[in-house]
Amino acid sequence: MFDFSGKTSIVTGGGTGIGRAIALELAKGGCAVAICARRAEPLAETAAAIEAAGGRCLTASVDVADSAAVAAFVADVTAKFGHLDILVNNAGITRDNLLMRMSEDEWDSVIATNLKGAFNFSKAAVRPMMKQRSGSIVCIASIVGLIGNPGQCNYAASKAGQIAFVKSLAREVASRGVRVNAVAPGFVKSAMTDALPEALRAKMLAEIPLARLGEPGDIAGAVAFLCSDAASYITGQVLSVNGGMV
Repeated sequence: MFDFSGKTSIVTGGGTGIGRAIALELAKGGCAVAICARRAEPLAETAAAIEAAGGRCLTASVDVADSAAVAAFVADVTAKFGHLDILVNNAGITRDNLLMRMSEDEWDSVIATNLKGAFNFSKAAVRPMMKQRSGSIVCIASIVGLIGNPGQCNYAASKAGQIAFVKSLAREVASRGVRVNAVAPGFVKSAMTDALPEALRAKMLAEIPLARLGEPGDIAGAVAFLCSDAASYITGQVLSVNGGMV
């Protein structure tokens, strides 16, 4: 466990899955956590778990593609907690289809949430971080952004874009003590993977040298490391957490 006592974080998409695991992991280390997503119910459940363990949590329904809503949320978090130390851009969606069949909306919605959402939150968060001359931003990218995947041209483009975004922003803000990195998960256990046919699950596992799907906690641990003082000399990097696939 890393010590985040006295620090404040924002985790987008923090109500379920990887986002929930990240929020809980940061809170275990003493971090005050603000989580947002479009749906309020999962946020309330995550907040209740954090508060039951003695942590502090703020929630809000936010469309990460709405720049005005994002700026207002970041300003509210900064005002209520006094500072912002960690941002985790986790919110993301998929709209899978072969490119020849992909609609413009399927393309635009994925890019808007996954890539523009990271842009909106990072832009709003980086100013207070630079002012205090410290901070850590982590984008949850994907193995798909590194190797591609049939039927996911939109998703792969958004995640590859996040990786390039991270590398560029890291160079812009390093002189002010702000670090920017990415975690690229492989296949992670979720409701979606649980529902896959057994033959497809077996094929997935055969591609993973560690012979298991990742757990949300595996990703949360990597994020906590990158946000901690133990990673104070790491910026502009992509940490692949994929069981050896890449």
